[in-house]
Amino acid sequence: MVKIALEQSLTIVVPTLNAATGLGATLAALDGLPVVVVDAGSRDGTVEIARAAGARVVTAPPGRGGQLAAGARAAEGEWLLFLHADTRPGAGWRAAVAAAMREPERAHYFRFALDDPGPEARRLERLVAWRCRVLALPYGDQGLLIARSLYEAVGGFRPLPLMEDVDLVRRLGRRRLVPMPEVALTSAARWRREGWRRRSARNLLCLSLWFLGLPPGLIRRLYG
Repeated sequence: MVKIALEQSLTIVVPTLNAATGLGATLAALDGLPVVVVDAGSRDGTVEIARAAGARVVTAPPGRGGQLAAGARAAEGEWLLFLHADTRPGAGWRAAVAAAMREPERAHYFRFALDDPGPEARRLERLVAWRCRVLALPYGDQGLLIARSLYEAVGGFRPLPLMEDVDLVRRLGRRRLVPMPEVALTSAARWRREGWRRRSARNLLCLSLWFLGLPPGLIRRLYG
């Protein structure tokens, strides 16, 4: 019954750019549900993987904010679930989403988790949990489930090259953001490649610069 209800009312939007490495696992977790993959010019087989999995593929210029907005326009569901290509929801995500859809006046996000067994990953997960609880700032790698009516009421995603997720959740506000009792598992490849402390410090710097009002295009260069 959960699967049927989701198929009738939910569309999942996944922005991609050379995301072949993690996209297959993400789409496998979404099997049987409508998915719109918004590609920004991948050259690594991303589009072929998406089509082989049965996803609808649309194109948009590079920039995740614009890609997500394009995906929302192409989606047909009354509810939208925005997911990153290297983030897959946990085993119980369908039931969690179905329960959350009883509250169309609020947006919902998954608990953050990383696919790494090390203590650095656990520490980062705790920091993200604190950020969400105290600052009400879930990021895009936690997914965002939102009714189309609420999405449109707050103005949707803006065509920003970075911080499009922070921009949207700030407009939603604390009272309209609710965590779901399920994780979204994100690839830790970037943290392992760049260093746990360095990557986390860079993320914090970018967030701080955003709140100080620096242009998103400039912050994007620092983000890497």
